[in-house]
Amino acid sequence: MAETRAIVHIYATHNNTMLLLTDLTGAETIAKATGGMETKAQHKEGSPYVAMKLAENIANAAKEKGMREIFIKVRGHGGNRSPSPGTGAEAAIRSLTRNGLRIVSIENVTPLPHDGCRKQKKFRGKSQK
Repeated sequence: MAETRAIVHIYATHNNTMLLLTDLTGAETIAKATGGMETKAQHKEGSPYVAMKLAENIANAAKEKGMREIFIKVRGHGGNRSPSPGTGAEAAIRSLTRNGLRIVSIENVTPLPHDGCRKQKKFRGKSQK
């Protein structure tokens, strides 16, 4: 069997981390892991330690399917919320390399508004008199 490539989608907010392993088209899901699958304490779902454990599970699933090279797509919450990914994203990427997967590229796919929805009242800034 030829070594194949895959895409790992990392959705890291400040409260949770989700990892999704797909084929190159992104249509077929091979494995998925979320913070709630690894820990029962809700406040720890977005922590780097839990993200590291999730990445180990994804790496093992990728190795079973014969995948050695991966593309990574990192996503924060985006929209009119925080555009930066949570703390789990970096830990997950580091753990994927430690578990024997070769990273081809890392791409940030966080959706950013270009004059879209209006922010909530308390985050719109103070008016100057």
